[in-house]
Amino acid sequence: MTDVLRSPGLSTEVRLAIAEIAAAAAAWVPALSPGADRVAYVSDRSGVPRLEVATFDQQTPPAVLSGPEEEVVSVAWSPDGAWIAYLVSPGGSICAQLWVVRPDGTDRHLVAGEDPRATVFAGGWTAPGHYVCSIAPGDGPDADVVLVDVVSGARRTLASGGFLAVTAVSADERTVLARRGPRGHRHVVLADVASGVQRRVIPLSAPGGAASEDGRFAPDGTAVYLRAALPGRPGVPRSDRTGLVRVPLDADRVPGAGEVLVARVDADLDAYAVRTDGTVLCVWNVDGVTELDLRDLASGAVVRAIALPEPVLPGWSLSADGGLLLAELTGPTAPRSLWAVPLDGAGAAVQLPSTPRPPDPHLLVTPVCLRYPAADGTELDGWLYTPPGVRGPNRTVVTFHGGPEGQERPAFNPVAQSLVAAGLTVFAPNVRGSGGHGRAFMAADDLAARESSFDDVVATVDHLVAEGIALPGQVGAHGWSYGGYLTLVALTRWPDLFAAGATLAGMSDLRTFFAGTEPWMAAASVTEYGDPVADREMLAAISPMTALDRLTSPVLLTHGDRDTNVPVLESVQAHQELTALGAPVDLLLLRGEGHTIVGRENLLHLSERVAEWFDRWL
Repeated sequence: MTDVLRSPGLSTEVRLAIAEIAAAAAAWVPALSPGADRVAYVSDRSGVPRLEVATFDQQTPPAVLSGPEEEVVSVAWSPDGAWIAYLVSPGGSICAQLWVVRPDGTDRHLVAGEDPRATVFAGGWTAPGHYVCSIAPGDGPDADVVLVDVVSGARRTLASGGFLAVTAVSADERTVLARRGPRGHRHVVLADVASGVQRRVIPLSAPGGAASEDGRFAPDGTAVYLRAALPGRPGVPRSDRTGLVRVPLDADRVPGAGEVLVARVDADLDAYAVRTDGTVLCVWNVDGVTELDLRDLASGAVVRAIALPEPVLPGWSLSADGGLLLAELTGPTAPRSLWAVPLDGAGAAVQLPSTPRPPDPHLLVTPVCLRYPAADGTELDGWLYTPPGVRGPNRTVVTFHGGPEGQERPAFNPVAQSLVAAGLTVFAPNVRGSGGHGRAFMAADDLAARESSFDDVVATVDHLVAEGIALPGQVGAHGWSYGGYLTLVALTRWPDLFAAGATLAGMSDLRTFFAGTEPWMAAASVTEYGDPVADREMLAAISPMTALDRLTSPVLLTHGDRDTNVPVLESVQAHQELTALGAPVDLLLLRGEGHTIVGRENLLHLSERVAEWFDRWL
């Protein structure tokens, strides 16, 4: 690429637009107080995610309860209202800590995660003063279920043996429900605290036995509810969806045969809540858009559909009486914000006054969903962002999501909107391996099948060009995490397919990824990528690092310098090798950031830098 084709740079108007888009504050992971009169949540209005507490009427400003150096991940209000538990990601690391604080801001203290190598995974309150969580010590692949007394600091291990992500504990604290197993093969087990015996809640051969999660005890303790991947139906594409299953327990808490209560062939059950009136609140993922309804638990029939003001519901909290949903909602023109959603059908959703102000909607565009075929006929889809006034082919950036089990949804995406503000068309595809389309589609890129997902990249670009959306020779590739890896794969396998690339926290060599990531992450990823010992040759063959000499397009490598999920070495070693080869490459390390960029200044810098990169080279 010669200097003649480079852009003179972003205009002041575009820079100001990107600054407003990337600096937009948000509020997320709400937790209602037991009296449903206050809400605890995370907000980055200060520039970094903090724990805030606000009243519904907002007569006083929200109170910040977390420490000034704490990056808060999630919150949970205790059932007696005496405590708020919250996870902290120290210095951007994935190695989280558990803190608690009184709702008035007093007695804030650390209760788990003192060891900087350990990772605490959120659980929930089991009783006043008792919080259960999973803790991975950092020196091995396992995680134990631990009950913490937040007043005395005393801890008791309830279950161990494998990586156990706790989902529920019985009222008498004698039995634990936990999710275990590697990626794509996770299942819920019932663990007896006294004996340590673990049983699968659903046998492997039964419907839902292949994969299950989010186990909950029925209020009377006689059954377990859980989301499970159901068997596909002959002749119905992608019918292997996630539904709600009930499994009875006998007097000794031994699981019986499961019964499918709620399921759809066109949607996955993202979340649910069984209510005391015999209904279940269902959160459905329909091609990336959230649909919410109440269903009769006995028949599965829809009692009431609940309208939502934005298309994606990532998080929520339900009042004790089941009548009020506090929803975290987002859309392409709306950063994550909090809404009170009545479930009785009376009235519409109301946004909480404590929600930060969104960016000017005139700076943002709403994407449309496109469907197109892969080379083998498999249906793919994605979201197309088109700059205002563009008619016909345009410079286009294809941006790949992380995971690969993640899913591109019509949520607020500051990097995509920043690219659009710079005049670039953006397409965010869901290649095979993505979630939200059934279990078989999500597993279609596992192990040796990963080559098929690589081919989906070519099919995506071919479709954009054939439909007159993208300009041949002026298409860029961008991606975060696995999407960054997929970007590097595409740049090395098809050097002429993309004119430029940019990655964020992408793997460059799966062998060094396995050696450097957290032990529990490495163990969980074997079923996704391959065994780092037995499949070493295969991992080398699908690692961009072994083919960087084929890369000819300019590439920008960006990474949080404290990332321990995909270690920063992955970008550093690729930059060193490409520099030695004389390739056009640049490296941006974001100070103090982990795998996800959360600091406002860093997010602004990243968004502007990526927009500049593609504006320059496309």
